[in-house]
Amino acid sequence: MIDIKQIRENPEKFKKAAKDKNYDVDIDHLLYIDTALLDNKNKLQDISTKKNRIGKSIPTLSRDDKESALAQLSELKRLEIEFQELTKKLQPEFKELMQQIPQPTDDDVPIGKDDTENVEIRREGEIRQFDFEPKDHVQLGLALGIIDIERGVKLAGTRNYILKGDGALLHWAVLRFAMDFMVDKGYVPMSVPLLMKDQTMTGTGFFPGSEDQTYRMEKDQLNLAGTAEVPLTAYRMGEIVSAEELPLKYVALSSCFRREAGAAGKDTYGLYRIHQFDKVEQVVICENSIEESNKFHDEILANAEAVMRALELPYRIANVCTGDLGRGQVKKFDIEAWMPSRGNYCETHSASKFYEFQARRMNLRYRSQKSEDRRQKEKSKIKFCHTLNNTVIASPRILIPILELYQHADGSITIPKPLRQYMNGKEIINKQS
Repeated sequence: MIDIKQIRENPEKFKKAAKDKNYDVDIDHLLYIDTALLDNKNKLQDISTKKNRIGKSIPTLSRDDKESALAQLSELKRLEIEFQELTKKLQPEFKELMQQIPQPTDDDVPIGKDDTENVEIRREGEIRQFDFEPKDHVQLGLALGIIDIERGVKLAGTRNYILKGDGALLHWAVLRFAMDFMVDKGYVPMSVPLLMKDQTMTGTGFFPGSEDQTYRMEKDQLNLAGTAEVPLTAYRMGEIVSAEELPLKYVALSSCFRREAGAAGKDTYGLYRIHQFDKVEQVVICENSIEESNKFHDEILANAEAVMRALELPYRIANVCTGDLGRGQVKKFDIEAWMPSRGNYCETHSASKFYEFQARRMNLRYRSQKSEDRRQKEKSKIKFCHTLNNTVIASPRILIPILELYQHADGSITIPKPLRQYMNGKEIINKQS
């Protein structure tokens, strides 16, 4: 959520942000409602002042003056109720509009309509050149007996799958390797709930806007999280943490659920765009400083890159354009792995920076000292935190480049070296009985 003072001071900045991010928001109407609420607030304050003044004077008044004063009090109470009712009517509309305002991006974010206009920053690793006709991950998985899409669809409908045998072990190996890597980096491992309250989804910026992509448990008024970003970022929501606690660095391995509404016919083949997957997610909560946010944005991107390099997967980094950014994101880097069967680099990670957008919605704050000399017992200042998040690894999507890039002419798969310890030292996946 944006500070309304910023919108009042520079509405054109936020109109441009809405246009650049393709959000249809009536900022002029928001400011009209805001002005009406401020006017009501001033009128109510004025009424309260007059009521207090008249109330104190009544004991000293004559009978006639007292009756006049009581009549004035009655009229003031009537007006007070009228303005209070108007405020109650306007406040929900104001809140709804405020939740829709997108945050302006950093200056170096490219302007663009969608992901086709994201800007490549650099490429890492070499793309493998095959001396035989390579198979795609589905062909490999079916032949090896490690992927079963047909029965997954039979059990749970389209965009579902089953990994079995070495396919399941490889899936878990990738996730365990990423989790261990992040713990070694000093991130606190978390096992988090997957069913989230509406308040939590709203606080992290997924509501309003992502309701169509979210599996909703209507009976319990809960939502299946599409990413561990939600519980990790909201873990301290509504709290005031001390500056000494920051930065908070969390990592979680969780199942993720996405309806993929509106994606019919798009990326439907294989394991690329599915309803349920597992992901290791990293979240940083830091002090309210652009410099600190930029530093941690680089850090979480570097963490994910280190995992990709360890797996020896070629990838590229893209600076995501305005039209492909979410409402709260100030800047986002995508990591896109090379996938032979798709003949292109395809998104596997997203490193996002929010500044105080999420923290303001969640009322997540920290108490900082006004003086640099912490020995002085000066009154501390309360500020909203900054938040960031990034995928460390997501599977089974990452299995697409692993299976396809590590395949042999006979259809067997070499297991990347860092994953072998999680597969009892196994080096090759051969056809399973």
